[in-house]
Amino acid sequence: MFSVLVACTPEQGRVAATPPPAPAHPDVPALSPAEVAAEATRLRAALARAVPQGRPSPERDQAWIALAQAMLANGGTAIDRPQLLVAVDRNPAVQQLAILLARPDGAWEVIGGSRVSTGQAGRRHYYITPTGIFPHTDAILDWRAEGTFNENRIRGLGTRGMRVWDFGWVTARKGWRSDGEEGEIRLLLHATDPDALEQRLGRTASQGCVRVPSAMNRFLDLHGVLDLDHERAAASDERFRALLHRDRTPTPLAGRLLVVIDTAEMGAGLRVATGPARLGAVAVAGPRK
Repeated sequence: MFSVLVACTPEQGRVAATPPPAPAHPDVPALSPAEVAAEATRLRAALARAVPQGRPSPERDQAWIALAQAMLANGGTAIDRPQLLVAVDRNPAVQQLAILLARPDGAWEVIGGSRVSTGQAGRRHYYITPTGIFPHTDAILDWRAEGTFNENRIRGLGTRGMRVWDFGWVTARKGWRSDGEEGEIRLLLHATDPDALEQRLGRTASQGCVRVPSAMNRFLDLHGVLDLDHERAAASDERFRALLHRDRTPTPLAGRLLVVIDTAEMGAGLRVATGPARLGAVAVAGPRK
């Protein structure tokens, strides 16, 4: 039996905006390897300024890359150009996000990341964020938070103007049931209340969506990390131009994939580091037997 619930209930209404000019060249540019490397360096520095990063760890980075590559290979998703993707580990002991630079031929890189909150078990009407590959396409127009308070004085989508990325209806397990029953949720990636809830990121807390810090929300928005299709659509559709941030500097490495993994379900081939500062603290211990 299936039931329908919006994972993160949208606020009534959306922030109005005047469409900015359409980009002159909406097509994706072909970049040389040197240009790709330079853009990766620019984005890494911009993210470090916007969102505090933990100590660099090659082992951690390689774990993120291996996990994302395995998920894409299992899903039959090919990388046809250098592009960014967002990976999330829903493991309750991890609750982290990483922005990856994926190359069709060549080494992948981790640009950086942040804490997140995914679906919480044990609460009625709270779903477990599903694992899988979720494209962000122009079949759905994103929106922005109104910044209004609910009955508990919580701004569930963050302050006014925060971006809400909409990945559409997906099937997810009901976190309050022990029999594995599933239902449909609207999978969103969004900010949360900066005063009441943002400090709780890093633990499961959502109704099934992915919550990110306000600073990460702004970074993804201003650099168009997942906006490959939305930028293309903005060339001819004023609704998309109205959505996209006026002050954005869209990266030529923009992608469209959200990849959700769960290292808690991947067996003895992984070990998960513990502790409060565990940005992407997942290490590959060896091949699975």
